[in-house]
Amino acid sequence: MLDDHTRLARAVHQPALVRLHRALSRLSSVLTVMNTGAHPDDEANGLLAALRFAYGMRIVVACSTRGEGGQNALGPERGGALGVLRTAEMEEAARRIDADVAWLGHGPDDPVHDFGFSKGGDDTLRRWGEERIVERLVRAYRQYRPDIVIPTFLDVPGQHGHHRAMTRAAERAFMLAADPSAFPEHGALGLRPWHVSKFYLPAWSGAGYAYDDEVPPPPVTLRIETDGRDEVTGLAYRQLGEWSRAAHASQGMGLWRDDPSDQWELHLKLRASGSSEREKDIREHLPATLADLAELGVAADVAAALREAQEHIDTARSDFPDRRKISGSLIQAAGRIEDAKNGLDLHAFERFGHRLDRKLREIDAALFEAKADRVRAVFTGSSHPGAEVTLDVHMNEPGLVDATVKPRLQEGMDCSVLTEKAGHVQYAIRIPASAPHTGNYAEAFNSLGGNGPVGLRVSGRAGDRSIAVDIDPEVPLAIGPAQSLTLEPAMAIIRSGEASTGIQVRAVGAGPTGWLPPEGWEVQPGEKGNWIVTPPPQAPTGISTLVPIIDGRPASRVEIVSYPHIRPAPFIAPTELKILTLDVALPANARIGYVGGGSDNVGAHMRRLGLNVTDLGEAELKTGSLSEFTTIVIGLFAFGLRRDLQAATERLHRFVEEGGHLVTLYHRPTDGWDPDHTPPRHLKIGSPSLRWRVTDPAAPVTVLKPDHPLLRYPNQIAAADWDGWDKERGLYFAADYDPAYEELIALNDPGENPLKGALLSAPIGRGRHTHVALVLHHQLDKLVPGAFRLLANLVQPASKEHVS
Repeated sequence: MLDDHTRLARAVHQPALVRLHRALSRLSSVLTVMNTGAHPDDEANGLLAALRFAYGMRIVVACSTRGEGGQNALGPERGGALGVLRTAEMEEAARRIDADVAWLGHGPDDPVHDFGFSKGGDDTLRRWGEERIVERLVRAYRQYRPDIVIPTFLDVPGQHGHHRAMTRAAERAFMLAADPSAFPEHGALGLRPWHVSKFYLPAWSGAGYAYDDEVPPPPVTLRIETDGRDEVTGLAYRQLGEWSRAAHASQGMGLWRDDPSDQWELHLKLRASGSSEREKDIREHLPATLADLAELGVAADVAAALREAQEHIDTARSDFPDRRKISGSLIQAAGRIEDAKNGLDLHAFERFGHRLDRKLREIDAALFEAKADRVRAVFTGSSHPGAEVTLDVHMNEPGLVDATVKPRLQEGMDCSVLTEKAGHVQYAIRIPASAPHTGNYAEAFNSLGGNGPVGLRVSGRAGDRSIAVDIDPEVPLAIGPAQSLTLEPAMAIIRSGEASTGIQVRAVGAGPTGWLPPEGWEVQPGEKGNWIVTPPPQAPTGISTLVPIIDGRPASRVEIVSYPHIRPAPFIAPTELKILTLDVALPANARIGYVGGGSDNVGAHMRRLGLNVTDLGEAELKTGSLSEFTTIVIGLFAFGLRRDLQAATERLHRFVEEGGHLVTLYHRPTDGWDPDHTPPRHLKIGSPSLRWRVTDPAAPVTVLKPDHPLLRYPNQIAAADWDGWDKERGLYFAADYDPAYEELIALNDPGENPLKGALLSAPIGRGRHTHVALVLHHQLDKLVPGAFRLLANLVQPASKEHVS
């Protein structure tokens, strides 16, 4: 449930006149554009904002993954939880430009998922399954029936492999969607072959700080330039696009542009009928309006009805903000569209009946905005199989006659009215005991509502027209486990050869009724609901997994992924305790200060190792005694996320000069990293990042300085320590640096030259600066033994007296 401040903020940022204007602007076009990409944030937001708000087109984003293999500049979510966060961000970005979202991949357990950076389209298609992703795109084309498809990226060397794969698959799907013999099983879903009219490629390069397109973009055949600015906000459409991109906050997106240019260049590569040629308008050769449909050889009475409907829509838009006049014109427009629809022969209905159905639904939405105030739906109670939850509906619809509100329920649910009075109805929603848990990843997002397993259907009469609209609840209903159990900690480390007195684990939420431990492990209840986990006398090295049991079944946990810019989203996952047993030594006398930006768990992992760690806040960085620490570790992206850290740069430099060891984990060039001022000596992060990363997690590592203290004390780093790494080796390697920095390792992806900027260390004054561009934080999350052994070495004091 939302708090009052959040609810007020939503209302203020979505005023009634804006909602009405946006609803009316949908009516000016009958065209649909689909933009394809691989990750949330791949969409061409500025272009889409222009097509939607300047041209009135329906816009759809087809996205192949949930971005679960990416980075997170906001918090600790990784993997599946990050996929939930980025799904919610994509849906919020879509709300801001009134877009639909067609999800093609469904999280890390689906073959089509974000498995991390890829440098090749072929490798991506092999891992996803080329026929699988093409089939899903064909299905999306047939479901949404886009007239135009525009991938965001080119399929060229130097571009992200996921981007290349999506563009290649989108082009293949262009032809197959129209072929009745391709994927005939779609017929059982009510889908028919569909001819996409145009397939454009971007006529701009995707090169930048991340990518490095090696091939120039194709020639420009169309230049889209909008006249004027958005009527509602006065902003350029590119700025509206940046507001949409700002919803991808976990990726650091959204920029203010003082002089935005509303111009986009495209290359028409494929056209269903006719040759690809230069165009002056993206709508050329397409029926853009109801009046254009009248010119497609339909019966005279149908054509007349369509033209009249268009005139009524134009009148309604020109009458803004007069709600009475708008309503009258829209009611007449809907009536004439119904007449036209009823007069279509079968062939014409198959060609564009869907356009008329969509327009009627959009008119109903506009009439609702003109006739009714908001309807608010709020769930309370625990939603699990066999539960009963309360749905409170608050409504005020002064302009609707015989208005009714009916819950839209998932199959098997039922409801009854608990209380009813003017403006408020309270329902009891009963969830059957057999109901499945709501998946972590919705299959689609519809800008006109109807999302989630439960919602509202509001109906009534506007004049002589009966309308019905779908209203989504403030926070979607998610069916989860009856009892959620979280373990603190959820992972632990045992150092081989050290006596263990047992690991104390606290159960938060439900209490386990039993455990499934590996052979030789014991779990006994402790005090105050805690549990004591005791390993066998000679615990084997590696990861041991202990599973808590609730009422005979493995426990699950429900985490609410919540940030101010998204709607809260649940993430359901198995509850497990993972314990890593490894041979690791700790550096003597290390006292570590940790400066985190919230984007990694490195501080917690150092504590699990048994290191002496203190989190450094603003006061400690500004006036605290840094000399109390032998080592200060700067977390991922921290210079870009913490102004107090930027302000403390000179103090950190003095810390190094006076004998401290400064360890910086990888940063992007955009993370407040000034090559000449952020590090103690010049160190420039490579760009574009595609050229300065190693994506193969098994890439051989050549040790260049085997006798360097960081590689031999207190643990001798050997070949086995580089085994079992996950996702990739590292990224944002240093490209240029002061000669004081020693290159400790070299590594490369197959067929590429070795990179030596992954692990650098320089003696400076009486101290040392070490820069780590390895994805160490991810390996620690995955409990990779070698990562912990390397971490123990990296945080050693700089003073030689501690190195032996």
